[in-house]
Amino acid sequence: MNDEEPILRVRNLTKTYMQGKIPVHALNDVSFDVDKGEFLSIVGPSGSGKSTLLSMVGLLDKPTSGCAMIDGTKITEAKDSEAPVIRREKIGFVFQHFNLIPTLTALENVDIAMRFARVPKGKRKERAVELLAQMGLRERMNHKPSELSGGEQQRVAIARAMANYPAIILADEPTGEVDTKTRDMIVSLLKELAEKGQTILIVTHDTAVSAQTKRVITMRDGKIASDTKV
Repeated sequence: MNDEEPILRVRNLTKTYMQGKIPVHALNDVSFDVDKGEFLSIVGPSGSGKSTLLSMVGLLDKPTSGCAMIDGTKITEAKDSEAPVIRREKIGFVFQHFNLIPTLTALENVDIAMRFARVPKGKRKERAVELLAQMGLRERMNHKPSELSGGEQQRVAIARAMANYPAIILADEPTGEVDTKTRDMIVSLLKELAEKGQTILIVTHDTAVSAQTKRVITMRDGKIASDTKV
């Protein structure tokens, strides 16, 4: 049993859009908890609600009703002015298309995440070097994204997501742009981070990815169809 409070708590989360006069429930009364250090995936067909759910948890959109809490902070009640601060302090994002700044080196791409958090310059560089070395990129940290392979770019993105010691990492199809060998390496890396205590939630279409996670939430028609722990 885990006696700690969940890192993520979702209660009755609902998102309804109107198509003309017809309501469409992208999320319909979704509730679940995620404990510290969990490595889980959310799967389901297109239109199942998994991307909408990620947007709610990542403060990229607001629910119609219900609530969510990350590390004790009620994120669904956050004002627009508060959302960027919560994202910066509580959440690390990893995207399918990497979203690295092309004019910056790998080191600078990790550094910039901490610059917005007002971390002193010396500590930023120390942390960025530490993370990139952890990702196996010690010899590549002064290269720009165009000089890196897809797998290397995604490892830079993971290092950037880790920079501000997030409560949770949200990974949106993090292996969607890489080959099978690189996919397996990235999933293995994420699993290793989770084993060290980092909470990681992956949204994926790839069953080879979800099969490696310790818990799989399957969504269908805006609802949780199943929630299975290994």
